[in-house]
This record gives sequence, C-alpha cells and structure tokens, in this order.
Amino acid sequence: MRRLAPVLLAGLWCACSSSKPVTSPQESAPDAGGLFAPATGLPGCRLYGEPRQTGTVPPELGELSGLAASARHPGIFWAHNDSDNAFRVFAMEDSGKIRATLTLTGSTPRDIEDIAVGPCEPRAEAPPCIYLADIGDNFQRRDQARIYRLPEPEQIVDATLPVEALAFTYPDAPHNAESLIIDARTGRLAVITKTPESLGDVYALDGLSPGERVKARKLGTLHAPQDVDRLTTGADLNASGERLLLRTYTRVWEVRRPKAQSLEELITGEVAEVPGASQAQSEAIAFTPGDRGYLLGSEFAGQPLYRTECR
Repeated sequence: MRRLAPVLLAGLWCACSSSKPVTSPQESAPDAGGLFAPATGLPGCRLYGEPRQTGTVPPELGELSGLAASARHPGIFWAHNDSDNAFRVFAMEDSGKIRATLTLTGSTPRDIEDIAVGPCEPRAEAPPCIYLADIGDNFQRRDQARIYRLPEPEQIVDATLPVEALAFTYPDAPHNAESLIIDARTGRLAVITKTPESLGDVYALDGLSPGERVKARKLGTLHAPQDVDRLTTGADLNASGERLLLRTYTRVWEVRRPKAQSLEELITGEVAEVPGASQAQSEAIAFTPGDRGYLLGSEFAGQPLYRTECR
C-alpha cells in the first residue's frame, strides 16, 4: 500500500466543492475480490468483487457528496449536492437516472456533506426518515452543526417538503466532517470527522431534538492499518451494525466487528481495505439493499458510478 505524500495530504485537507478533481491511483484489478481480506462471521459479502460501472453522475448532481439507499423504494438512492447549491435531495437509480426531486424548506444549510436513511425515532420499527448532515467546516469555525430530518416519502414524485433542524456542538472544538451514519437498530446517529491524522473521530449524536442543541460525545478514533490513509469523505453503516464503510480520496475501508451491539463495539473492530474505483473527488458511498455490496459516487457530473457486489 502506498502512503499519501505530505503535499497531497495538504491539498486534500483543504478540498471543498471548488476543488480540482482528485483521482485515485488505485485501479480495479481483474479479480478485485481476491486481493482483499475476507469478512468472516458477518452478514453480507464474505468477499467483494470488482467494481462495475452502472452509469454516470447526472448533471443535476454536479457536486454529488452523499448517497443513501432508500428504505421504502428498492433500486432508489437518495443523493444530494455539496455546499452552494439549492436545498434539494434527488431520488436516483444506480444508472444516474433522476426519478424525483425533493425541494426542501424550513432551514438554510451551510455545507451539507452526507446523507443517511434510518428510523425517525430511536427504535428499529419506526418509519424511515432521510437525514442530511450540514457538518462541513473547512476552517473549523462553526459554533454549531446541524442534521436535517424529514420522513422518507411514500412515493417517488417531485415534491416540496419541510425539514426539522437538529443542532449539535462538539465537546472540544469545531471539526470539519463529511460523514454521517445511522444505526438501523436504534436510530442512533453519529458523524465521523475529516482529519489528516486518521480515518476520523467518531462522535455520537444522542438526544437530538428540534429546538434543542445537544453536545456530541466522542466514541473513539478510526485508523487504517499502519495509518496508510486518512481524510474520510463519506461513510455508511450496514443495517446489521456489524460493518461500516469508509470512503477516502484514494481507497475504501470497511470496519468489521462480528456481533457488535453498539457503535462503541463496532469501532474497535478490524479495519480492512475493500475494492475501490478510480474517481475524481471521491465523496459518496452507500451499501446496496440486502447487504450485497455498495455504490460509489464522485463529486463531478459525468464521472462513473460504480457498484460493487459480492464476489
């Protein structure tokens, strides 16, 4: 594995929506699944196969920053743009076809960086909500960050919908972050910071409520083996709570902990590299329904969308 050069790290640390494309040096191998450690004792793929292009990022998502599989609509991924764009969420197929546009009201975001779908309430049986993470803070100056919540629509049609704003602060100092995850078993939310020191610090967002501002709680820090990679730009938590995908500019990692009962347990598990694909400004990742793989997106229109399935 290659180490990121200091100059490259510095450039990536400052990356934002106006950055030039950053292309991964990692190319998919003819049999990508055979190059990576198998996952044993876990639901889902034991080995992932070679990423396969399914389409391209559509013009509407020229600054695609987050992806999340729909809980209600098979084959649909919710997607959004980075900062300085209209407050909208798109229902997209893995081909890049846009099926519907949700125009959102009720708040003015600053820098939405990721999206997740999970229970609207802290119980697995609750109806699904879409969560948008307004957590980007390149200069680490924000006095608070926010999560926006809205019920996942029952129909895939264009609509204008209100959001609830859920505010939080960090317990130490402001942080830049681009990753949001939700535990489907409990509805518990967490963010993962974007830092040049590691794959990120994990902060739980317990007790979020409209009109309140809660304090995040640090659960721990994620590290790649030998610290060969840093700067997590996107993440997704498996429905089982036993697998966590992390996207960086150059690789894809999976945190694995069989029978993990909580985020605290999961983040102490193995961190293993899994197949990635060469994309400019790699910032989006989402597990596919049924735990059979994941979708990779890029922040530039026309870039390939890649789907990785079980080997």
